[in-house]
Amino acid sequence: MRTILVTGPGGSGRTTVAAATALAAARDGRRVLLLTGDPLDGLADADARLTVRRLDPAAHFRAELLALQERVAAVLEVLGAARLDEDELTELPGSDHFAYLAALGDAARADHDLLVADLPPLRDAVALLALPGQLRRYLRRLLPPERQAARALRPVLAQLAGVPMPADALYRAAAERDAELAVVQELIEAPTTSVRLVVEPGPSTNGALRTARSGLALHGLALDPVVANRLLPATSPDPWLAALADRQRGHLKELYEDGVPAVRELPHLGRDPHGADDLADLARLGDLTPGAPVPAPRWPVEDRRDTDGVLVWRIPLPGATKPGLGLVRRGDELVLTVGPFRRVAPLPSALRRCTVAGAALRDGELLVRFRPDPGLWPRTP
Repeated sequence: MRTILVTGPGGSGRTTVAAATALAAARDGRRVLLLTGDPLDGLADADARLTVRRLDPAAHFRAELLALQERVAAVLEVLGAARLDEDELTELPGSDHFAYLAALGDAARADHDLLVADLPPLRDAVALLALPGQLRRYLRRLLPPERQAARALRPVLAQLAGVPMPADALYRAAAERDAELAVVQELIEAPTTSVRLVVEPGPSTNGALRTARSGLALHGLALDPVVANRLLPATSPDPWLAALADRQRGHLKELYEDGVPAVRELPHLGRDPHGADDLADLARLGDLTPGAPVPAPRWPVEDRRDTDGVLVWRIPLPGATKPGLGLVRRGDELVLTVGPFRRVAPLPSALRRCTVAGAALRDGELLVRFRPDPGLWPRTP
């Protein structure tokens, strides 16, 4: 299944572009599923091949909490706790991320040719896409699967002071969550998945786009052509509108010069798009019909240097700058920070006794040098 994840700065028109992309693909003969958190009245009736599923984070939060309450009902009764009713539950901050993950998991199991997901604004979207891998890492650290082998010894160990053993139910719950997260992570990291960034050229566009590109590359996600939205006509008899268009074209030129692989220009309709006809016009004018995904950058690329035995990780980070870059070695893991984004990468066994000899940012790549300790990594003759 082809998947397009649409995001962009707040107010850039990402929901409109997502809807136009989905409608264009449906009218092209594909079976399309559109996930969105915003109302799109009448779009589902525009084409029989298009299914629109609107996310409801509040309903998902209530359902999850009530289900958890049922699972621990016996414990609550022992404690004498008062159970919560559905009508008194209000979603907590951040719960919309888990609603998105659940919706993406359901979509991964659905039978469609194309999934178009209208994600939250840029920074939240990159964090959301990294969340399945991060949560799975937390589960493995807190409840290592290999410790389940000690189940047979648990009754004996439970009688020994200072040796707590988690209950089987805890491991089962962790395994179920890990399996659910694995489905979403596989969907996000699949070679048929890419991220479509929507921007409206302006003073802050390039900085936001550079940050997004480096954040996506940090997590190994493929980037679709960037959609430059709401472009004003290049010529106009109105001096005020002509000056505004000239400034916008200047920012668009900077976008091209900033190394973005491809840009699709989407004109301003002179009004807010409304209805299937306007969306179809936008898809046609901006060529939004999904194409083949661009391969994601490999992360990292290993390069063994025979001259001095140093191994270099070449990590693609287009758009990254030195002021917003951080690198820390913690045990058997490497913690990379690019602006507001972070990735924790486990080191392969060959590098776990190596030291980080240095790092440098060159031409959109982070070069991390690992030097082996004497006697642990024989040099190539």
